Amino acid sequence: MITVDDVRAAAVAIEGAVVRTPSAVSQTLSEVLGATVVVKFENLQFTAAYKERGARNRLLHLGEDERSAGVVAVSAGNHAQAVAHHARLLGIPATIVMPEGTPFVKVARTRHLGAAVELYGASLADAAARAEKLVADEGRTFVHPFDDPLVIAGQGTVALEMLADHPDIDALVVPVGGGGLVGGMAVAAKAIAPHVEVVGVQSELYPSMVAAFHHRDLPCGGPTMAEGIAVTTVGSLTPAIVAAYVDDVVSVSEHSIEDGVNLFLEIEKVVAEGAGAAGLAALIDYRSRFEGRTVGVVLTGGNIDPRLLASVIMRGLVRSGRLSRMRVALDDRPGALARLTALVADAGGNIVEVFHQRLFADIPIRSAEVELAVETLDRRHAEALVARLSDAGYRVGVVPLDPPV
Repeated sequence: MITVDDVRAAAVAIEGAVVRTPSAVSQTLSEVLGATVVVKFENLQFTAAYKERGARNRLLHLGEDERSAGVVAVSAGNHAQAVAHHARLLGIPATIVMPEGTPFVKVARTRHLGAAVELYGASLADAAARAEKLVADEGRTFVHPFDDPLVIAGQGTVALEMLADHPDIDALVVPVGGGGLVGGMAVAAKAIAPHVEVVGVQSELYPSMVAAFHHRDLPCGGPTMAEGIAVTTVGSLTPAIVAAYVDDVVSVSEHSIEDGVNLFLEIEKVVAEGAGAAGLAALIDYRSRFEGRTVGVVLTGGNIDPRLLASVIMRGLVRSGRLSRMRVALDDRPGALARLTALVADAGGNIVEVFHQRLFADIPIRSAEVELAVETLDRRHAEALVARLSDAGYRVGVVPLDPPV
């Protein structure tokens, strides 16, 4: 077990090398979610994630021989960049082992930060086996992403800063992968303000810590946008810390994680990766639990693939009713499409895309089917537009507004 003194010592050790990120009450998020929402912007770290705190603290405790031999880490994400960045600042050789399928942008970014990158195996388990061999053969030190007391203490400094800036917080909602962040934060929070409830959050597809905390057997797996917390097996240290200091661990839906990313973008104008939005997703899925309270939410990171972010934005528009796909049958004669689009414009709709179909639709031969992607103010406006087209004699079919994940 670590103590609050370990976390305080970590805060002193990393000061000046890790950003003391701002936290602020979001008035609009508070109105939307029914709680006073305090957001901690860890996406403003140099590598855009909180992982720097634990990595820096761990590296600072290496002896001279260990520094000379260098370190090795296994990661395809934020931990890789954190270790690479701070190892370079401290003059420590670092090798990051990544699975062979790691996206090129992550490999390139980690190399740019100064680490040697070795691509090995098809999975993180394969990469971990290679890292163990490097440790054994070359005398390097392994820097674990979460199952290390010094890493956990470093991550706990997030809570020290939040509670110093916002002592009125009565609940902390923290994304959980391996449990290093929530464990360190809970140790600090319970020492400073024992009344503060600490709730960990996982994706419903990877509820490994939920299972450990509640003594249940839950399957893990599947495509999740919160890959930063997609941990299938909990560590040896973190489950005991979580059991001792964390009040609850819950899971959230993929839809709510997407909604959290969109809310951060639209309201706070900041980019959150899927794992970084998990805390906000909990306020969506468990609204009644946090309603009326002052809740601290950690935006843990902002490293999201631009193509994925684009899809999340467009899907958010669809689910909110601001982007609709309408299929309209009309007579196949000159001017028919112009009259339809004019009616849509007159009703205040903005046509984003048009697909004119004559051959592959189940319609009379002298007819055509037009599929319109239409932007509207909200769902009510979209429904009014459909009614307007129907009143004008058009047969309108609306593709469901809530696409499956």
